[in-house]
Amino acid sequence: MSDATSPLLTDLYQLNMMQAYLDHGETKTAVFEFFVRKLPTERGFLVAAGLEQALDFLENLHFSAEEIEWLAHSGRFSRELLDYLAKLRFTGDVHAMPEGTVFFANEPILRVTAALPEAQLVETRLINILHFQTLIASKAARMRLVAPGKLLVDFGLRRAHGSEAGIMAARASYIAGFAGTATVLAEKQFGIPTFGTMAHSFIQAYDDETSAFENFARSRPQNLTLLIDTYDTEAAARKVVALAPRLKALGIQIRAVRLDSGDMITLSKNVRRILDEGGLTDVTIFASGGLDEENITEMLRSGAPIDGFGIGTSLTTSSDMPALDCAYKLQEYAGLPRRKRSAGKATWPGRKQVWRRYGPDGRMVGDILSIEGDRKVGEPLIGLVMQGGRRISSSPTLAETRARAAREFERLPEPLRRLEPGASYPVQVADALVKLEAEVDSRLAQQELARR
Repeated sequence: MSDATSPLLTDLYQLNMMQAYLDHGETKTAVFEFFVRKLPTERGFLVAAGLEQALDFLENLHFSAEEIEWLAHSGRFSRELLDYLAKLRFTGDVHAMPEGTVFFANEPILRVTAALPEAQLVETRLINILHFQTLIASKAARMRLVAPGKLLVDFGLRRAHGSEAGIMAARASYIAGFAGTATVLAEKQFGIPTFGTMAHSFIQAYDDETSAFENFARSRPQNLTLLIDTYDTEAAARKVVALAPRLKALGIQIRAVRLDSGDMITLSKNVRRILDEGGLTDVTIFASGGLDEENITEMLRSGAPIDGFGIGTSLTTSSDMPALDCAYKLQEYAGLPRRKRSAGKATWPGRKQVWRRYGPDGRMVGDILSIEGDRKVGEPLIGLVMQGGRRISSSPTLAETRARAAREFERLPEPLRRLEPGASYPVQVADALVKLEAEVDSRLAQQELARR
């Protein structure tokens, strides 16, 4: 069992609570929901991602004999809990929004219904999975929207916060519309197309830049991209023009040149002119190096003739907004709706559904958040995906999820598509949910009075 699949990848307080639940017989059915409390000011919408890995985690949840032995040796837990964990498998139901779905604050993207100890234990890892991929897919969507028609590639593994983060960032960004990734393992695991050029070290290893270009081209002739900013970018572009006929005679075509530093707007325009004057009008320009949606927007507005972008740190760390205010909260237990009333962190009680309405042009016009059985006009977004601990059907392919995300972006209201600062989207809380909130508060108040 790898570290990423171990049930010990959790917070100690989950096991502490499980011990107390078992000690006091609190094992009835619980309902938890995962949602984002509020959108960051820099995000007008979010994109649900990570469901596939969340379901994998739940389906394969179990403690190995070695892990049970380790817990026993810690001396923290009773034999009853250890025996419970030794037999534990996830047997609950999961409702969720499909991956690639656009969503907004307080809209649950996943609901777990299971015996309370089961539903409690999985909290930490589910948040870990859903939060990160949703964060990265939402960041990648912004880049996709500001650069329609451009080749976008994930270059972020080396700056990602760990290996799993790098792999999952490749997956999440591909869902959101990136063409692929530089991360080789992401191709092996998910079939995501991989892209690769060369590093400055390859150029520096030769005394002559042209020799470096030619030797690389002879070894890697397919989809050949040459990095031209190691020394003098414009001089390197002229060397590419001079080298092209010799390579062509060998059956090798230069596909692109890459810029990784400097004034991208000016350099790209000058390089484009040099290439065109040299007859290399089909050679594209690819840019990388500390890019995000803001400077991509600036480049394209300035008419920079850049055909694609490699995005690294800002993507895999979501550097402008590295975390979402998300939560996995108890909404029902033993048949009674529950809610948290903490200041600034209050929750809506009960099992919820989101209904989305569309205008005549097919664009989203508003959502309604209500209790599950309060049918509203619109498309329900949350559906059953797992029952009794097993998926109810095969998962969508990554290509299908990617296509869903693309359709979602097409249906965004124009201010959200343009990433306008302050653009918002109406999410109405239905009267039935407001009424349920009041009923829960009244019940708790009456119980408090009865105890006095």
